[in-house]
Amino acid sequence: MAFNKDVKVAVLMGSQSDETVMQHCVQLLQYFGIPHEVHVMSAHRHPDKVTVFAQSIDEKDIHVVIAGAGMAAHLPGVLASQTTVPVIGVPLEGSSLGGQDALFSMVQMPSGIPVATMAIGKTGAQNAAILAAEILALRDNALKKKLIAFRKQGSKI
Repeated sequence: MAFNKDVKVAVLMGSQSDETVMQHCVQLLQYFGIPHEVHVMSAHRHPDKVTVFAQSIDEKDIHVVIAGAGMAAHLPGVLASQTTVPVIGVPLEGSSLGGQDALFSMVQMPSGIPVATMAIGKTGAQNAAILAAEILALRDNALKKKLIAFRKQGSKI
């Protein structure tokens, strides 16, 4: 796997079926001009792949990880347990519980392994991208100006 040294945000999802919702996150990252990469990997079905990815975060120059997952939603927590880079979790609908199971899984992380958890679904995916932009804007004045303009126009793209 070739590493893109311009990557600032990694967007992960547990299943290809999550792409419909997580695309809202990707669209906002593109709007803000934030370099990113997107991966599909399950903490349950491919734990070794997730571990290898988590261990490569620093060498790939990733500054924020956004992980969308449904049901047991272990992906954000597994990633957070293996890096000190901020991890933002997006709970996704995947069961008859409508995403509440994923939400509870993400917000119940043990002390020392934080996952910033967004709302369930599309709104959460959008807010994850905005929070990532806010984190990156702490050291990027041009991005901060884009965020200010985004807010002034009503937070719509």
